[in-house]
Formats: sequence, C-alpha cells, structure tokens
Amino acid sequence: MKKYNPQGWKTSHRLTRIALAVAMPLVTAQTVAAQGIVPGTGQKVEVAGDDFEDPAWAYIPNLPKSSRNVDKNERFPTGFSQNRRWFEGAKRGQPDVVRRVETPEGGIPGSTGSLLMHSLFTGRPNAPSHQMQQDDFLFKVNSQLGYSIPVSRSPNVVVRVLLPPFEEWEPKTGASFGFRASVTAPSQKPRRRRGLAGLFSSRPRNKNEAYYPGMFIQFNSKADSQNETDSAAFIIRGNDQGGDFMGPQITETGWWTLGMSFTPDGRVHYYAHPGVEDLTQADHIASHFSQGVRCQVFNTYFFNVVNRDDGRTWSTPWIIDDPALYWLHGNRDASLGPRMRR
Repeated sequence: MKKYNPQGWKTSHRLTRIALAVAMPLVTAQTVAAQGIVPGTGQKVEVAGDDFEDPAWAYIPNLPKSSRNVDKNERFPTGFSQNRRWFEGAKRGQPDVVRRVETPEGGIPGSTGSLLMHSLFTGRPNAPSHQMQQDDFLFKVNSQLGYSIPVSRSPNVVVRVLLPPFEEWEPKTGASFGFRASVTAPSQKPRRRRGLAGLFSSRPRNKNEAYYPGMFIQFNSKADSQNETDSAAFIIRGNDQGGDFMGPQITETGWWTLGMSFTPDGRVHYYAHPGVEDLTQADHIASHFSQGVRCQVFNTYFFNVVNRDDGRTWSTPWIIDDPALYWLHGNRDASLGPRMRR
C-alpha cells in the first residue's frame, strides 16, 4: 500500500492538474449541469463555517446524549459548541469525543487547530446495541443565517478530513465516516379523499421534505475473512434512482479534501482528492438527482461517525479542518449573522 507523502503527492498532483487545465475546454452551461460548481467557488459565507483556530474553542456535551433512532429518547438540553455553530443531532446524538486538537502534520498551511470526533457508544449511552450505529454532528447553517439557501445560489461546501493509517481504523468492514447535507425538495404523497360513492380515492399532495445526500467513507478490513488487505472507498448517497453506489477507491491515507455542490437544476455534485489543495473540476466524482428528486433548498451540512457499537471498540478517530460554505449569486451580506444585520 502506498504511504501518504504530503510533499511528494503535492508535486505530482499539481503537475497533473496543470496538464488537465491546459487540455480542458472552456466550461459551458452544459458542463456545469453535468459536473456542477467546484466546491470552494464563489463568496465564502463566513458565519457558516469554522477554522478551530481559537485555543479556547470548546464543546459542551450536556450528557447523556440523545438516541431517538434507537429508543425514542431525546435527552435535552443537547450538546453545542461555545461559539454556537455546532450542535448535537437530537435523533442520533453526538460523537462521544468532540475536542479541538493541534492540526496534524500535512494539514492546511498555517492551521493550528482542527477538530477530533471519536465514539465508543454510537447508539444508546453506555448500552451497546451490537449493531452498526452512527452519531450526528451538525453545523446549522440555517440557524446562523436565519434562513435556508435556495439552490439557485449554487451553495457549495468543502472540508479537509484526515484519514489515519489503516492500522488505526476500527477493524471492521462498513461505513466509518460521513460528510452529508440536509436539503429540501417537494415530495408528492397520496392524499385520500372520500368520493361520491363513499369510497376513498387518492390524489397527489405536494409536500416539502428534507433528505440527506452525502459521501461516506467505507473501510474494508482485513480482519474480515473476505478482505485480503485493508482498503477504503467512497460510497455516495445516492443516485437518480435513490440507491447508494460505490465511488472511487482510496489508495492512500492522510489529509483529503471533500466537497459537495448544489446547482439550480436540483443536482448534487460530489468531489474529492488527496491533500489539502483547493478542489478543481478534475476532482469530480459524480452528479445525480440524489434520492431521485430535485433539491430546491440547502439547509445545512453535518458529519457522521460510525462504529459497531459493541461497547468495547472505539470508532476510527476522525479529524476535520476548515469546513466552509460558499455560494454564487448571493444578495445578502455573507459575513454577518441574522442578529448583526441592520
């Protein structure tokens, strides 16, 4: 397995990008529809991200955490960061460890702080389910701004994620980490009504519903008999038919840059590359009407930490840095929150 070498990879990847840029034709509207807006494009929405540079950054977990998805128990008050940007998910609860750490080697140049997420009990607190469970860690964009963002503004999100060496991952095959978004789309559900004959009939009823496209990182552990070596891959949720599908194989660990964009046609676009350099169109993985519908509104983004929830085995330790939101065609002051606008 090729070992991660930030300096060596950076040189070779930069040369590849230069060659692709020379060969690539001008971007057209058709290209944008097919491949999307490169995450990191447009105006940065300062209140809709975090750099973890403040040494006093802290998270207040308000234990025990929620586990509504397992036992219908929401335990309030939920956890939150002192800067009021990050929140526990009331459905699945927060990671057991949420802590600012010094940025590991190879991270964003000049970065001194990143965020560690790590879990033991991903289901009910101190009560293992012995099944795959996940925690949610939410950045509530719509709370920071005071409104959700229509996809006509082409919102896009980007984050740096540290993939540890494979020997440090939880030794099981399955999803380990997720980078996802909450978006809204109209959904047609049948509405029953009584007809003239006294019988019920159905007709479509328009209803806006949230759904959660995103990218998972799956580990294929050699501890399981079906895998000869450790490996990892992206899983994208989901395609035009609503199903998950396998993305690129991950052949090197270390820092990666992940991104998603949401375009006015309702598609979700996925991007990734090893290293911390800005994404380009060469890093495009896939574009789909995720879950088979056209999204209309971007609400927020969030992260998942997944493990087997056996009460003994910790999840893979996940470190993120500089999650950020950008948009095009913004007509409001992106540097101010709702309470600061006049």
